[in-house]
Amino acid sequence: MLMEKAVVGTGWNFNNSYARLPKLFFSLQKPTPVQAPGLLIFNNSLAHSLGLNSEKLQSEDGVAILAGNRIPEVALPLAQAYAGHQFGHFTMLGDGRAVLLGEQITPSGERFDIQLKGSGRTPYSRGGDGRAALGPMLREYIISEAMHALGIATTRSLAVVGTGETIVRETNQPGAILVRVAASHLRVGTFQYAANWGGELQILADYALKRHFPYVEDNENRYSSLLTEVVKRQAELIAKWQLVGFIHGVMNTDNMTISGETIDYGPCAFMDVYDPATVFSSIDIQGRYAYGNQPHIASWNLSRFAETLLPLLNTNVEQAVELARDALSNFIAIYRHNWLAGMRAKLGIFTEEEEDEVLIKNLLNMMHKYHADYTNIFLALTFDKIADTVLHGTAEFTQWYEAWQTRLGRQHESKAASQKLMKNSNPAIIPRNHQVEAVLEAAVKHGDLSKMNQFLKVLSTPYAHSPEQVEYAKPPESSSCPYRTFCGT
Repeated sequence: MLMEKAVVGTGWNFNNSYARLPKLFFSLQKPTPVQAPGLLIFNNSLAHSLGLNSEKLQSEDGVAILAGNRIPEVALPLAQAYAGHQFGHFTMLGDGRAVLLGEQITPSGERFDIQLKGSGRTPYSRGGDGRAALGPMLREYIISEAMHALGIATTRSLAVVGTGETIVRETNQPGAILVRVAASHLRVGTFQYAANWGGELQILADYALKRHFPYVEDNENRYSSLLTEVVKRQAELIAKWQLVGFIHGVMNTDNMTISGETIDYGPCAFMDVYDPATVFSSIDIQGRYAYGNQPHIASWNLSRFAETLLPLLNTNVEQAVELARDALSNFIAIYRHNWLAGMRAKLGIFTEEEEDEVLIKNLLNMMHKYHADYTNIFLALTFDKIADTVLHGTAEFTQWYEAWQTRLGRQHESKAASQKLMKNSNPAIIPRNHQVEAVLEAAVKHGDLSKMNQFLKVLSTPYAHSPEQVEYAKPPESSSCPYRTFCGT
């Protein structure tokens, strides 16, 4: 594939394949310059993997690029068009405050979108100012990098740049731009846009196949394979969310990627006390996107994706619907397989028995009943410190613990091997909500990024179980006020 020459010195090596799609899928759009760009945080390890020169990108000229004040020669900035079901209601959307600079080709030949989030108004802004506040951009940096460290497919954060401007939301807030890195920004909503308004559906599907699933391009029905692969990746992704207690908060179809990455960390949060009905988002009044609903919502979103592909699956409508149903029916099976495998690992179980699901669900039911901390119960089991938890001394747990030990005894692996498996499957640290808020307050209100940098350091190795992580593992003090998150738009 022909590649544009990299910009000398910085390492930019853009190849703008999305811009070669039909014009209906995007609008060429330069970022709006900001008043006083200042680099707040930079991801050196990610920059290195992308083939970028960290030193030059942190210089004045480099920061100007990250802020959108200067455009690399090989970049072709654009805003993407898409649609989506937002809380079940279908609407036209698009990048209202983000600009795709281009697609970075790494030294290993991988392709990643480089997007500036908060870079000004676009044709899809719908009356918004196109800017972003500092707090939500730092929050996305923290959570997305924590998710990456946990081994969960996610967009990542290269940098956060202060704009020197004031953003008016509920209050006046400092403005910022997040430099987001993604395998792509193709969404279920992109296909919904093509199917409902855009047309050129086959061109979009062929592009998605070539970019993300080249190994099925030559299949007899490659569009059926496309659906199958997206279903598989999303089932694997949602299972990993559930295993660590992550709650996305706004699982609209425009926030589900074709690549299988977690995207758009608006009102997301991690669960402390185990409760399937947990909701943090201030706008999710009905609990549509509650923790326990996430697998069902993912399946619903994938059904909307399948609907867009029907014309490509088969010219016979009934046969197309049958193909879609077959692919969608695999979601629950793949999700359940991955979730059970993950839960077995969290309990040190190597083998498979039919009764394992009952054992797992009995533990979760106890956690719910006794308001136990989800992450710390598994840590207590890992290090045999259950006496420090609310489950200790209850008749239900005593019975469950005996059943668990009996189950472990039916496998050939040693107790030490089981504990090692548990240590590698149960994170010592997650970005707990009260800790996130504390570092954000220090950064936004007091200009102190040291706490955030330390937090990011301990989050980067969640399975290290190091002494410095112990303090961050403590749950928040009980409060009568439920924790709430906001979209940050």
